Amino acid sequence: MLIYVPKETWPGERRVPLVPDTVAKLAKKGAEITVEAGMGAPCGFTDEAYEKAGAKVTQDGPGTLAAADAVLRLRKPSPEFVKAMKPGSLLVSYLEPFTDADLLDTIIAAKVDAICMEMIPRTTLAQKMDALSSQANLAGYVAVMAAANKLSQVLPMMMTPAGTLKPARVFIIGVGVAGLQAIATAKRLGARVEAFDTRPVVEEQVQSLGAKFVKIDLGETGQTKDGYAVELTEEQRERQKEAMAKVIAQSDIVITTAQVFGRKAPVIVTRAMVESMRPGSVVVDLAAETGGNVEGSQPGAEVDINGVTVMGAENFPGRVPVHASQMYSANVGNLVEHFWDKDAGAVKLNTDDEIMNGCLIVRDGELRSELLKKARAAK
Repeated sequence: MLIYVPKETWPGERRVPLVPDTVAKLAKKGAEITVEAGMGAPCGFTDEAYEKAGAKVTQDGPGTLAAADAVLRLRKPSPEFVKAMKPGSLLVSYLEPFTDADLLDTIIAAKVDAICMEMIPRTTLAQKMDALSSQANLAGYVAVMAAANKLSQVLPMMMTPAGTLKPARVFIIGVGVAGLQAIATAKRLGARVEAFDTRPVVEEQVQSLGAKFVKIDLGETGQTKDGYAVELTEEQRERQKEAMAKVIAQSDIVITTAQVFGRKAPVIVTRAMVESMRPGSVVVDLAAETGGNVEGSQPGAEVDINGVTVMGAENFPGRVPVHASQMYSANVGNLVEHFWDKDAGAVKLNTDDEIMNGCLIVRDGELRSELLKKARAAK
């Protein structure tokens, strides 16, 4: 099996799909890997480093793509890229299948088998392959650092001869992977941290990090089998907004991370809530790319609302590309290694396996994901 790793072409993207350490790991398994010349350059990985790890380096991207049995990417490809792949080959990448119908249709028409990295099941065995979680972890860290850099005051309490500076108040909404890392990072920087989630089960996790869990009575809530929050009713959302408004008004930094898998992110912070904050405060919307949690936020932009800076996150993991690449590469490498058939010298698409059954969304020109079928039927 010829595995090809092309350069990322997404505007501004500095992450890379595979790092030399992962190449070396897969090469020892017998994988034949070819990388496009300059693929690792955005992270400082040289072509020589890939060759030393066991990969071939090619200047002929189009020719290698046409011959490849499998292609490993990070950002979703263009339809033209998919059309250039040979039928029966395997594409492993982020694919945004719930929002990019044209790309999904192109993959199906091209008879390219597709493993969607967003669809890795959230199970114990699949944790080492879970790219969404690894990148969300970094996004939570970057969110706090970006907010701290923009905030008009320091985060920790400081006792000086000139007086005592109070710690900044940070409010994290949504306690998933990104939210937990944001809590931990803000605490390490000395802030006073509060957090809220619709899932009461995470209260203990919040407290274990030294933060206060904000309790709001929403009635019956819960989470899916994959650990995602269940979508709230309209009445629950209004009750949540009313209670959160009081905390937001007292906060110096608000970071929102609330997302519903496969759907548009819910708006949970209104413009009026932002306007209630002290001028110089900062709001970071980590869900900006999927619709946004904050009214008025824009992906990749900073919006001033009554003196409050609202930052719409766009590829926050890409701001720390070396570590983001190492983590994504490990996720992809673990996936390939888990399904590697030594005798065949190829990735085995065993759909009896729970992990493969969840992430292999297209095979032999057919959409096989029931979740995507339901989402398409609902439109």
